[in-house]
Amino acid sequence: MIGLVAHQARFDLLSFVRNRQARFFTLVLPILFLVIFVSVFGNDRIGPQHVKASTYYVPGLAALGVIAGSFVNLVISITAQREAGILKRRRSTPVPAWVLIAGRALVAIVVALAVMTVLLLIGRFAYGVRLPAETLPGVVLTAIVGAVTFCCLGYALSTAIRSADAAQPMVQAIMLPLYFISGVFIPNVSLPHWLQDVAKVFPVQHLAGGLRHAFDPATHGVGIVWSDLGVLGLWAAVGLVIALTRFVWTPVAATG
Repeated sequence: MIGLVAHQARFDLLSFVRNRQARFFTLVLPILFLVIFVSVFGNDRIGPQHVKASTYYVPGLAALGVIAGSFVNLVISITAQREAGILKRRRSTPVPAWVLIAGRALVAIVVALAVMTVLLLIGRFAYGVRLPAETLPGVVLTAIVGAVTFCCLGYALSTAIRSADAAQPMVQAIMLPLYFISGVFIPNVSLPHWLQDVAKVFPVQHLAGGLRHAFDPATHGVGIVWSDLGVLGLWAAVGLVIALTRFVWTPVAATG
C-alpha cells in the first residue's frame, strides 16, 4: 500500500511540475510578494514584537505558500479533474480510492513544505532573517499540521464548487480577505477588535501565527504554539467530515 501511495504521489507531482499556472501561483507568487513588500515598505521594525519587516513577512508568506500548495492548487485541480471526468476514470481503476486521495494529499504537503523552505532560504540569505535552530521543530510541525488541515478543507470546499471555471474565483474570494485580516501581509493589530476576533476563528491566522512565533527572537523552547495547532486540528476534523460525506468522483456541472 505504501508503494501504491508513493507511485500515485509521484504521478501527481509530475502533473503539478508540468502545470505552469500551478507552479507560478504556488511557488513564484509568495517569493514575489516577499521581494515587493520589503522593497516597497522597507525593512524597519514592525508588528507587536517589533521585529524586522522581513522577519515578519517570511513566516507570513510561508503560511501563504503552505495554503497555496495544500489548498488553493488542490481545490482548483481536483475540481477541474472532476468536471473533466478524470476522477471518474481514476475511480474505476483497481486502485483503492484512499490511495488516490492520499497520494494527492501527500503531494500537496510536499509542495507546501518546499515553498516554505525556499522562502526561508531567501529570507535568510537575502534579508538576514534568522530562524533559531531550537524552534525548527515548531516550524516543521506547524507547517505539516497546517498543510494537512488545508488539504482536508480543500477536499471539503471542492464539494461546493459546481464548475471548473468557478474554482479559482471562489478560492480567491475566500482567501484574500482572510490573508489581510489574519496578518499574513501586514500586522492586523490596527484592525477593529471585532475584525481581529473574526480572524481568530479561521485557520489562516493560527497557521501564520504559529510560524511567526518560531521566528520571534524572544521565543524560547521548540517554538510550538499548541493552541494554534489545536484550532488547526479542529478545522481539519471539520473539513475531513465534510469531505467524507459529500465528496464525489463524477462531474456535477451537468446535474447541478
